[in-house]
Amino acid sequence: MATKHEQILQYINSLPVGEKISVRQIAKEMGVSEGTAYRAIKDAENKGYVSTIERVGTIRIEKKRKENIEKLTYAEVVNIVDGHVLGGREGLHKTLNRFVIGAMQLEAMMRYIGAGDLLIVGNRTKAHERALKEGAAVLITGGFDTEDYVKKLADELQLPIISTSYDTFTVATMINRAIYDQLIKKEIVLVEDILIPLEKTAYLYTTDPVERWYELNRETRHSRFPVVDQQLKVQGIATAKDVLDFDRQLPIEKAMTKHPITVKGKTSVASASHIMVWEGIELLPVVDEYNRLQGIISRQDVLKALQMIQRQPQVGETIDDIITSQFREADGDGKEDTFRCTITPQMTNYLGTLSYGVFTTIVTEAATRALRAYKRGDLVIENITIYFIKPVQIDSTIEVKAKLLEMGRKFGKVDVEAYHEGVVVGKALMMCQLIDR
Repeated sequence: MATKHEQILQYINSLPVGEKISVRQIAKEMGVSEGTAYRAIKDAENKGYVSTIERVGTIRIEKKRKENIEKLTYAEVVNIVDGHVLGGREGLHKTLNRFVIGAMQLEAMMRYIGAGDLLIVGNRTKAHERALKEGAAVLITGGFDTEDYVKKLADELQLPIISTSYDTFTVATMINRAIYDQLIKKEIVLVEDILIPLEKTAYLYTTDPVERWYELNRETRHSRFPVVDQQLKVQGIATAKDVLDFDRQLPIEKAMTKHPITVKGKTSVASASHIMVWEGIELLPVVDEYNRLQGIISRQDVLKALQMIQRQPQVGETIDDIITSQFREADGDGKEDTFRCTITPQMTNYLGTLSYGVFTTIVTEAATRALRAYKRGDLVIENITIYFIKPVQIDSTIEVKAKLLEMGRKFGKVDVEAYHEGVVVGKALMMCQLIDR
């Protein structure tokens, strides 16, 4: 039986895109308190079913699919530019294709504008009107208003006309930044992208006899299965070691390991791999926020995904990408791996010297490359000790030397030193766990 909270979420999800909702309306419709309705609406906002816009209200929006994440809705543009809606509120849920800056003559401007675009322009009423007729929304910069007949046209065509106090250049930069941040998010592989879905997952009910574990073991050749109750909520994990000394007719809940480690669909694959390495487990149940089983991921799935990520061309460069792209191998003396790295403006703090966080990334990258030269596979950093000795200025080139101190089957210890013009500027000692491919 679904809880009141789940029922409200299902109701919100069933509403048509563009529908306005309120706490009072939901409370009345579903026969719940306003507090319960408010919590459910906030949860729906986190899940991307609705968007709350200042001076407009809460609107049911189209949930963006991951591969479409670089596209924004007009509602999101309002939030990004701290704008307010002058007309066409009904169209805020629509997705925009691209934005056009109106810094030219009206006729020239119209050649670039099409349906689903967003025209960014100042107080040019004719341009506002023509853009709406072409099927594009309008973002007026400089805090200007527009004529009432234009607002009426926006309402009729259900195309938003938004006003912001920022200038055109700032607005374009803000929207670009938002799209760029989302492109970086798009590249991060989540557990939900690689999980084995529920319909393909072998699992046991708490009331099943131990004998059922042996049947699943024969059918799938696997030895670990999640154990769920009648509501599909995860209660435990049953492994070969758990069932070994138990009578086959006993219920599996007597033999299983209770309170297993689980992950959610929105967990990154990198986090899941760390959990698996540290806890020494081969399989993780994937659950929703109510602890109901959604599927499973295995260590092999995670490793394949991590290797695939390394081969992907990045669309949005993260700080890590910028740093590692500066890395070049240098000629060492054979005892150490030596790399050179030039300090670019993105890698500095407000004083124009190498940021501590970036230095940590440089050290980590050097140690990782040194370890990979000896053992192929992925690794998880367990411990890192860093000493900052001298500040490094912008545009300097540092030489990073990584020396392998100790190497085991499952771990590695690396000493790293960074030099600028022959002087030591930083040192680090790093311990890693190694994962075989």
